[in-house]
Amino acid sequence: MHRMKAGPVIAVLTAGLAALLAGCGGPAHPAAASRQPPAQPSPSPSASASSAATPGPTQSVTPWPYVVPVPAAKAGQHQTRQLPSARTPVFRAEMTDLWAAVVSDRPSLALHSFFPLVAYEQVKAIADPAADWHDRLWAEFRLDVGAAHALLGRQARRARLVRVIVPESEAAWINPGVCYNGVGYWHVAGPRLVYRAGGQLRSIGIASLISWRGRWYVVHFGGVLRSTAGGMVDQPAVGPGVPGPPGGC
Repeated sequence: MHRMKAGPVIAVLTAGLAALLAGCGGPAHPAAASRQPPAQPSPSPSASASSAATPGPTQSVTPWPYVVPVPAAKAGQHQTRQLPSARTPVFRAEMTDLWAAVVSDRPSLALHSFFPLVAYEQVKAIADPAADWHDRLWAEFRLDVGAAHALLGRQARRARLVRVIVPESEAAWINPGVCYNGVGYWHVAGPRLVYRAGGQLRSIGIASLISWRGRWYVVHFGGVLRSTAGGMVDQPAVGPGVPGPPGGC
């Protein structure tokens, strides 16, 4: 396990996005979730409005929730040792779509921000990794998105994501053979989604990010160890909160 020396990375949304926005685990356990593949996310279509009675200039309408196309992982590719960065446009797009999923309570919008099934089938050294992905990881993610949405309550539609804090100084390479894994990956615990709602700066955590081919992906959102059969929210706080603690896999 190697620890990086760089300081925390704050992935600040670009002005354009900010204006519009707002793997571990053991063998699977039963969960009340469909085994069908999740619906593919699609960007909210741009809309325009004009008077039906008299011609006039078209007025653009801001799509909500705002999503950004995120490249999907491809089958047949293999893991690399490249350390991901939280400064890339792809990572910002992933977090944009994660936030869109939270504010709208539509987990499928963040499908490509979530650790890919094609990667998980290679990483997990268990009998049926696809079943574990569907019945445990994705099922828990759906519940956690719902819990985060409930936390926002009436502020959900107006809540705006401000920045994402990733404690990359605590990133560690998880070797094969640890946590039921057959393939290694980078892991970082406790990034923070910092948002503004009702005029107040608040934040929630992301329990775990892990890497696949040089990209960070959400693998556990509300929590790694489950304390409830329902959804969880990781360390909600007033202000930016505190990333971490380090550790886990």
